[in-house]
Amino acid sequence: MSPQLALLVNPAARGGRTLRLLEPVVRRLRDGGADVSVIIGDGAADALARACTAAAERPDALVAFGGDGLVHLAVQAVAGTDVPLGVIAAGTGNDIASALGLPVGDTLAAADTVLRMKPRRVDAGRVGQEWFAGVVCCGFDSRVNERANAMTWPPGMAKYLVAMVEELRRFRPIPFRVVLDGDEVVEREAMLVSVANTSSYGAGMKVCPDASPEDGLLDVMILEAVSKVDFLRVFPQVYKGTHVQHPAVSIRRARSVRLEAPGVVAYADGERIGPVPLECVVEPGALRVLS
Repeated sequence: MSPQLALLVNPAARGGRTLRLLEPVVRRLRDGGADVSVIIGDGAADALARACTAAAERPDALVAFGGDGLVHLAVQAVAGTDVPLGVIAAGTGNDIASALGLPVGDTLAAADTVLRMKPRRVDAGRVGQEWFAGVVCCGFDSRVNERANAMTWPPGMAKYLVAMVEELRRFRPIPFRVVLDGDEVVEREAMLVSVANTSSYGAGMKVCPDASPEDGLLDVMILEAVSKVDFLRVFPQVYKGTHVQHPAVSIRRARSVRLEAPGVVAYADGERIGPVPLECVVEPGALRVLS
């Protein structure tokens, strides 16, 4: 029997440039014997509603064609269900696909992975009713996101660089209170705190390089207060994961993480979650991913 695939598409991925890749992907899936229905929402809320409706009809897989933002949206529809998630990485960062060992930079290879229809169980995180597959960030990085999202120029990734420079001028360390598994309390002035189900975010920043989506735990990275000069030395190291060697960086593991800090908004998988305080919990095996 032909697999029934609901293909969730983000037409704005990479500024709309990935839409030219959609037709070859759909053709590859159909040539491989799949029955494909394409879902394109009118905005994020409509796309989420359509994805949830599609998942409720029990397709053989809900497949996200886009970047981490679209994967995050698809996770809301399938986490905690038996509907597998397929990922055809077609965004800017694609950190979740990379962390899950899925093809990145080759959408036809990703389509072939979907066609093999071999799901494996991986963990997902949850903040209230919101699921996440990758990383929750709070602090300097989330403030950069807030600033960039309010900007209309420059386009693309350039606005994040501008936002980072502007935020760094004004930034002061934040007093965090982090509660691990309900009993271990860590109180620090910090530049940022990240809670990770997978290793990276922000187009390759390996914030928790050893985080695994199959260990039933969340990795918690705390970068304590440092001077701005030191921060500028440490921050680029995150792309190699070597920042963890800095004495101001610590990583812990827990099943639940409560974050408290004044004036901080959290982002998960690059999507705005809302202000802290909040609690992240891991749900082992909550996702079935085609891999």
